[in-house]
Amino acid sequence: MRKHFGITVACALALLPLAAHAQSAPTHLFGYGNAAAEAKLDEEFLAVPDAKLAGEELKTLTAEPHLASSPEDYKTAEYVAAKFRATGLATEIVPYRVLMNQPRKVSFEARSDDGKLLSTGPTPEHVSSDPYQDNPKVVMPFNGSSASGDVTGEVVYANYGTLADFDKLAADKVDLRGKVVLVRYGANFRGVKVYIAQQRGAVGVLIYSDPRDDGYYQGDVYPHGPWRPATGVQRGSVQYLFKYPGDPQTPGVASTMNLPDSARMDPLKTGNQPSIISIPISYHDAEPMLRALKGAAVPTSWQGALPFHYHVGGSGVRVHLVSDQDYKVRTIWDVIGRINGSEQPDAWVVLGNHRDAWVYGAVDPNSGTAAMLEAVHGIGVLLHQGWKPKRTIIFASWDAEEEGLIGSTEWAEQYAQPLQKAVAYFNVDVAVAGPNFSADAVPSLKMFLRELTKEVPSPVSGSVYSQWKLNSAHEFAAAAPESDAPVGDLGSGSDFTPFLQHLGVPSTDIGSQGAYGVYHSVFDNYAWYTMNADPHFVYLQEMARVFGLEALHMADADVLPFDYVTYGEELTDYLKKAQAKPSAHGIDFGPALAAAAQFTTAAQRVMQMEANPPANPAALNTALRSVETAFLTDAGLPNRPWYKHTIYAPGEYTGYAAVDIPGVNEALDAGKTSTAAEQIKVLTAAIDKATAELQSVR
Repeated sequence: MRKHFGITVACALALLPLAAHAQSAPTHLFGYGNAAAEAKLDEEFLAVPDAKLAGEELKTLTAEPHLASSPEDYKTAEYVAAKFRATGLATEIVPYRVLMNQPRKVSFEARSDDGKLLSTGPTPEHVSSDPYQDNPKVVMPFNGSSASGDVTGEVVYANYGTLADFDKLAADKVDLRGKVVLVRYGANFRGVKVYIAQQRGAVGVLIYSDPRDDGYYQGDVYPHGPWRPATGVQRGSVQYLFKYPGDPQTPGVASTMNLPDSARMDPLKTGNQPSIISIPISYHDAEPMLRALKGAAVPTSWQGALPFHYHVGGSGVRVHLVSDQDYKVRTIWDVIGRINGSEQPDAWVVLGNHRDAWVYGAVDPNSGTAAMLEAVHGIGVLLHQGWKPKRTIIFASWDAEEEGLIGSTEWAEQYAQPLQKAVAYFNVDVAVAGPNFSADAVPSLKMFLRELTKEVPSPVSGSVYSQWKLNSAHEFAAAAPESDAPVGDLGSGSDFTPFLQHLGVPSTDIGSQGAYGVYHSVFDNYAWYTMNADPHFVYLQEMARVFGLEALHMADADVLPFDYVTYGEELTDYLKKAQAKPSAHGIDFGPALAAAAQFTTAAQRVMQMEANPPANPAALNTALRSVETAFLTDAGLPNRPWYKHTIYAPGEYTGYAAVDIPGVNEALDAGKTSTAAEQIKVLTAAIDKATAELQSVR
């Protein structure tokens, strides 16, 4: 009932003038000498993004399946380019040639010990009523970056396929050599599941969605509710993006159309691609196997929601896997729209969202595309009224994100030199899966996000910020009532990765979460979206407003609105937590902690300068922007040199989730004391370099 009531209120509010339910104009904006002028510009912008138009754009973008490099994908590129041009952006479609696989044949056949056929598949995704499920262009369930092959092996169940799960099997003397590992989605990136299984000698991996995690255990399944139905399959890439993202054959080099084939490398030798088969399946297909597995009973934490007790296996089920993947160098298309800055044209503010989808991608990613188009709509109106940003604004519609952040990575690698002066990268991916706003960012931009969301009206009541803070307090009941709205750290899994973790561009990632059980399936379509996520498209409108304000505030601020005091405090916290690990005994954290304290002191002095900016803030802005880049190390992280950020990276054994001070923490977790000691020195040098940037301003 509450959900339907909220939608009713939202619909009513959407019909009111913005001023009727907006927050009062801010009297002070961090980084601005004239807050009143910017507040007036903000108000003019906020009145433009339109819920109805956003819904129409979403419907157009999701009319057909549009897998990266397909003709349908190119049609969406043309659509976005036309929208960009209509609002006044100088626009181009930028092609790249990249290695990607598409499936010729994917199949499995599972039999019991006595030869009885248990299941075959993958079973086509189907429910009682869905207008999109039977389109012949829907690609069969498959994993991007899966190897080709034909293998047979006994099945072993490995829970979520985390490092701890695999280590428990090893401790219990379960030998995975020559086996097929069955794991459920969740807890880590799917590529990590395959990575560890390959290391342990498995010949194949089956990945299924357990109903405990996103199916009937959570609530009603589609088409009666938002959760994953029995035949729903989560497609996805298993590329080892924690090694490096992008075109597997060209790490660190842009795969432009004129790149010679001789420049391409073997991705199996560079460490980016699995050498074993992996196939995604539904719990409809996994259930007969799980029911027939023998071996030890699983611990409680490994038990899913299917109506029987799970067993580890190693006996009971034997499965035959076939994966015939068509690997080719294919063309993809980024769409880039630009508004040149009137005062600092080399200082880029880049905003991006990917456009490609495994199937229709209503939530992931095209809710983000629709929100971006309405943000562009609002900024286009300001352009037609004569406004020009001080700094250059670039809107980017990335391609082939799903296969491994490919379009964004190739563009970032191509423009690595000018991006050294880019002041920020703002990302949106899953813009709207439901009503609950969330955000991740570098620490210096957490205050920035909280501040600008206070200006954007919520479709329910108050501001986006007030609802964000309220929802978070309900979710984390132990949090004190005065706790601020939570902003997480950036790991990987979306297009901010090359900008922050390879090039050191300060970044954010925003979204709006909800009950979303159809991720990467055929059912992530316009019908599911309008039933479950955002029937009146008011959350698309909300996200367009937030995204657009990010662009406006960063492009026009007199002083770049970076808060390095928070950065210093979080750095100190990361170091103390690492120091407290038993494996850190004997490692000297003193110099690093002293460096973090000195950084925080320098940041406090600079914060006072930001609050009372000098008449000419050019030197201050140069220093503020240079801090994030100072956290890079030329050598990169141990065993994965593409990742150069010493403070944040995706974990080698998490994939999506951020690992803070990764060089240090991952060495400690692996028991590599000498490496950890070396990395604490690298980290200390990076902090000292960042401090020097802050101290350079007088």
